[in-house]
Amino acid sequence: MEKQGYKNHMRKAPRAYYLGLLLALMTLIFSLIYCKDISTGWRGNLLPALFAYLCIAIILIGYFARSFALKAQDRAIRAEENVRHFVLSGKLLDSKLTISQIIALRFASDEEFLTLAQRAVAENMSSKQIKEAIQHWRADYYRV
Repeated sequence: MEKQGYKNHMRKAPRAYYLGLLLALMTLIFSLIYCKDISTGWRGNLLPALFAYLCIAIILIGYFARSFALKAQDRAIRAEENVRHFVLSGKLLDSKLTISQIIALRFASDEEFLTLAQRAVAENMSSKQIKEAIQHWRADYYRV
């Protein structure tokens, strides 16, 4: 596996996002076009309308499944980094840190984690700034 760093730490699943979304949107568009054909009457429009509703449901299910999984993973990362901070310093993370800052801090090595966490609070650093400030990257290959 390639060594992880700031340039290549983001994980993408193009087949899931782009191909799946493209297929669902194409089916939705064709269903809506077929629904507009009023010459078939309301009974002929029932099946395309059901396909359109189904496509909308699939898109929403995909969106919410992804967002719920990320939210659960963010909570786990917050707990892990809180324990890590406690082990290294004897104190919990500063409550002023946002979840995006904590998620960015997970890439910092133990040597720079404490100082970077203090700096993130003092300077109100964004997650991008935190990641760019990391000198010794701690890889995370399990992020969804």
